[in-house]
Amino acid sequence: MIDLHVHSTASDGTLTPSEVCDAAIEAGLSAIALTDHDTIDGIPEILEYSKDKNIKIIPGTEISCYYKKTEIHILGLYADYKNPELLKILSDLKNARLERNLKMIELMRNDGIDITMEKLLHGEPDSVITRAHFARVLMEEGVCKTNDQAFRRYLGTGCKYYIPREKITIETAMDILTKYFGIAILAHPLIYKLGYKELDNLLEILKPLGLRGIECYHSSNNSYESMKLREIAKKHNLIISGGSDFHGGNKPDIKLGKGRGGLSIADSVLAEIESVVEGRFVQS
Repeated sequence: MIDLHVHSTASDGTLTPSEVCDAAIEAGLSAIALTDHDTIDGIPEILEYSKDKNIKIIPGTEISCYYKKTEIHILGLYADYKNPELLKILSDLKNARLERNLKMIELMRNDGIDITMEKLLHGEPDSVITRAHFARVLMEEGVCKTNDQAFRRYLGTGCKYYIPREKITIETAMDILTKYFGIAILAHPLIYKLGYKELDNLLEILKPLGLRGIECYHSSNNSYESMKLREIAKKHNLIISGGSDFHGGNKPDIKLGKGRGGLSIADSVLAEIESVVEGRFVQS
C-alpha cells in the first residue's frame, strides 16, 4: 500500500520528515510522497533518512493556485529538488505566505487574540505557515474549540481574519510543475465544491497545460465519490492517484495510508504513475 499525499513539519504537519518516514514504515506502506505546501524543504531530510530503509520516498509538493475565485491545489511528484531555479521560485512563494500571515496576526492581535509568529512556528522555524497553524493556536488559546470552528468563524474565505495570498494563476502553477516535476496531479478535486460539470471544465483547462493525473482516492471521499472520480479520470485520459492528506496531529482523524479508515491505495497506482513519468525524475 502507498500514500501519495503527505505533509510534515516543513509545512503544516506535526511530524518531522524523518518521523513521517518512520510512521509510514510502521503503517506497512511501501511508498509515500512528501507533498508539503509550496515547499520541498523537507525532501533532503527524508531522502537521507530513508536511504537505508525499505520504503520508496517520492519528492513532491502541493502548490496552491486559483481557478476563477476558487483556491485549488495541484500536486507535483518527482521533484527536481536540487534545481536552484525551483528552490528560488518556492522561496518566493514562501515569502508571499509570510506577508499574508503577518497581516493576519496583526488583525487578530488588534482584537485581543494573543497570537504570535513564535506560537505559529511552534519550534519549527523553517515551516511554511498555513491557516492550519492559525487554527491550532486559536484552539490552544481557547478562542475556538475545534479546527472546524476556527475555519468557519475566523479563517475561512470571507471571515474577518481571512486575507487571501497573492493569487497564483493555474497557468503559473502548471508552468512550475511541468518544468520541475515529473507529473502534475489535481489534488482532492471534490473539496472545492465546483460540481462535476465545472470540474470537467477545469480539467479541460488544466490538461493542455500539462496536467497528467487526478487524485481519485482521498480522505474526504466516500467510495461512490472515488468511483465517480475514476470515471472522470478515464473520460479525460488522466492517471489515477491517491493519498490520505496526512498532517499528523493537525488532522488527528486522518491516519497515514488509511485516511479516515477506508482508504487503501494499491502499489499498482504508483506503477501506473511511474509509467508516464520521464525517467530522469524517477528515483531508483
